[in-house]
Order: sequence, then structure tokens, then C-alpha cells
Amino acid sequence: MKQFIEDVGILYGEMGLPRMAGRIFGWLLLCEPPHESAEQLATIVEASKGSISSMTRLLIQAGMVERIGIPGRRDTYYRIRSGSWSEFMRNRLANLTAMRKLAERGLDLIADRTPESRQRLQELRNFHAFLEREIPSLLDRYEQGHTRR
Repeated sequence: MKQFIEDVGILYGEMGLPRMAGRIFGWLLLCEPPHESAEQLATIVEASKGSISSMTRLLIQAGMVERIGIPGRRDTYYRIRSGSWSEFMRNRLANLTAMRKLAERGLDLIADRTPESRQRLQELRNFHAFLEREIPSLLDRYEQGHTRR
């Protein structure tokens, strides 16, 4: 289990995210019951309470984790937010749109240049425009299949 947690942390790091957020996420994928307190997380992933606080806040803002209370207990608990995968991807579509728009702005700036010198920006724009068109239908198909199960 420790290696899985570390591997998720490494993957998060390679994606440009904090490794500790990945470790927390990795443990929340495995833990039983499916929630942990900040203190429990700190012990499992070998981190300070401050780091746990910062990283759980980041995961909550990303929509992947939620904070919950359990009746009769004082601690706050964290768990993977059910159904968050497609919502997370839909939110990431805004980044694709922003990149496409930036590429279009860049193309406007160099409109007088040769087609060869515009190629990089055209490829960037075309790629992001393609993803903008295709990802919503993929997510719709996933959600339709997921709700039938």
C-alpha cells in the first residue's frame, strides 16, 4: 500500500501538482472506511498537519475530495468526492478553451508571417479546438453509461 501511495504522489508530481497531494489522494483511494481525519492522514502519508491542511484544501478546490463530519465525532474527515471525475474533466475544459483562445491571439499577432512560421500556433489551436469539441461527448457517454449501472 505504501508503494501505491508513493506512486500516486510521484504521478501527481509529474503532472505538476504537489507530490503530497498525490499521496493523500492515493491513500483516500484505498482506505477503509473511505474517509480519514487530518491526523490519520498525517500519520499514514508521513506529513505535518500543516501540509495535510494545505493539500486537502487544494484537493477540495480541485473538486476531487470533500470534507465531511461524522455525528458524535469532533474531527473533520476527508474522502474522495463521489461522481467527481467527469465534473473535474468538464472544469478542465475551460483550460482547453483558454489555450485555444491564446493560440488564436498569437495567430492574429503574426497574421502577416509565412504559413510555416504560423504552423506551431495553428497546430496548438487545432488540437485544443478538437479536444473542446470531442471531450464533452465522451463525458456525456461516460455519464450515461455510469448512471445505468
